[in-house]
Amino acid sequence: MRSHTAERTGAAIRKLRLAKGWTLAELSAESGVPLSTLSRVELGQNALNYDKLTRLCRALDVDLQGLVTREAEARPVTAGRRAVVRAGDGAPFRLGPHTGHLAGDDLLDRAFTPVMLNIAVADLEAHGAKLTAGGEAYLKVLVGTVVLHSDVYAPLTLSEGDAVYFDARAPFALTAEPAAGARVLLVLDGDGLTGD
Repeated sequence: MRSHTAERTGAAIRKLRLAKGWTLAELSAESGVPLSTLSRVELGQNALNYDKLTRLCRALDVDLQGLVTREAEARPVTAGRRAVVRAGDGAPFRLGPHTGHLAGDDLLDRAFTPVMLNIAVADLEAHGAKLTAGGEAYLKVLVGTVVLHSDVYAPLTLSEGDAVYFDARAPFALTAEPAAGARVLLVLDGDGLTGD
């Protein structure tokens, strides 16, 4: 079984090696660490002893602290991830007064979070407190007409098919025509959401 530390160390070493434009064979020649060992280390299957670790650090022109910093920044690469979301599927989610479903909620460590939201609130008074999220966002209107209210910009009316990319760290609110309501796809940066 792989350990998270071995995976992060391997990812950091790979990142440093690729930054130098080296192959595994070239890093092996420069460090004296066997090629087979390097391959297993980069895949997160082996841990390094102190001697091999210091030889790699010397070859990569990084001190142990620099490698630890890279290790902390490194995220294990998970190739081939996917999440299929059928119509109406996804974990129920509430974002302020809006209800909807998370897409891809079974994936860990997401780079972005897609949310299908129903917008039924007609005015800011009924909306309540404005919303925030941890980064940038993309909003596409699928059905109806939506108004994006922000503390930074004048209200923006978006019709069916329209989209906007915005900074969701600034407080915002979403309203729709009261009779019809609206449905939107909201894609938020990362895993963090400020929902109920």
